[in-house]
Amino acid sequence: MPLPNALDQNQLLAALHATELGRLAPHMELVPMRLGDTLTESGVVQKYAYFPTTAIVSLLYVLESGSSSEVAGVGNEGVLGIALFMGGDTTPSTAVVQAGGVGYRLEARYLKEEFNRAGIMQRVALRYAQSLLTQMCQTAACNRHHSIEQQMCRWLLSILDRLPSNEMTMTHELIAAALGVRREGITEAAGNLQRTGCIRYRRGHITVLDRAKLEVRACECYAVLRKETRRLRSDVQHREDAAVVAI
Repeated sequence: MPLPNALDQNQLLAALHATELGRLAPHMELVPMRLGDTLTESGVVQKYAYFPTTAIVSLLYVLESGSSSEVAGVGNEGVLGIALFMGGDTTPSTAVVQAGGVGYRLEARYLKEEFNRAGIMQRVALRYAQSLLTQMCQTAACNRHHSIEQQMCRWLLSILDRLPSNEMTMTHELIAAALGVRREGITEAAGNLQRTGCIRYRRGHITVLDRAKLEVRACECYAVLRKETRRLRSDVQHREDAAVVAI
């Protein structure tokens, strides 16, 4: 059985070989990620990379008016800090913890050193960066062309994929801020989903009762993103298996 909060609970770290993980492990710090915590801010040089294990982080673009919209989410499938190995060191988005939990924090210099070895970490990180960019593009299209209810279904399913249970702590205000829509629209959509037996909502807690129904009511964006993420992950695994055989 995996140890609680073991490094391999993060899928990106789990994809590394023992040698690479062994170099990084001594510098990994298990840290709490509390709901609402800001991990990185827009335009500020990032000092750390974060590898969530049980937490989920929302990448928000905040306008001058104070309004915000989520451009992507990061959970145990990836890393917060792609700007560090892509050469930018900063991003225009702000990273806020969306679902509380824990994760590992790594100083930027250690991530850069491992990435620049041009080994497995580099290949895995670049595949993840592509996956994250796909998520951003699909989210932009979804927010422009699909109904609030469809967007909410897509968003809830993406959260559900990163959680160990079908329950989540989510207020209407938080979902509205993530999707960049009015709270009233979320209240109406949540009411529809509850009446059709997809979810149960009570005092800031959402329980998904019927995932299949939720998937039917979601737009095609969720399926597209899930398929692309699996493809990129599978591609990395096939390449590493081939390299092992070659050796």
